[in-house]
Amino acid sequence: MKKYKNAKELALAIGLSEERGQLAELKAKLTKEIILTLKHQNLTHQELSNLSGVPRSAITGIINGSLQKVTIDRLVRILFSLGYIIDMKLKVA
Repeated sequence: MKKYKNAKELALAIGLSEERGQLAELKAKLTKEIILTLKHQNLTHQELSNLSGVPRSAITGIINGSLQKVTIDRLVRILFSLGYIIDMKLKVA
């Protein structure tokens, strides 16, 4: 099994653009935080749906790792409903 240093390397190895790789990495980080918080707060998918306004079926898909049709906007909305604020750092590649 080969390990990759970053999303760029992985994306290029599987034939994706660097941009798509970085978007996938960002979605994965946001999703990981949602999953950890969901477990920590002992929330059900339905309770998180009620808090965020995101359909329960979408919450279940996100938790199960189905990120292809999930937007960053939706992930951020879920995190906001869990009490998060977004603090970003951007840098030129």
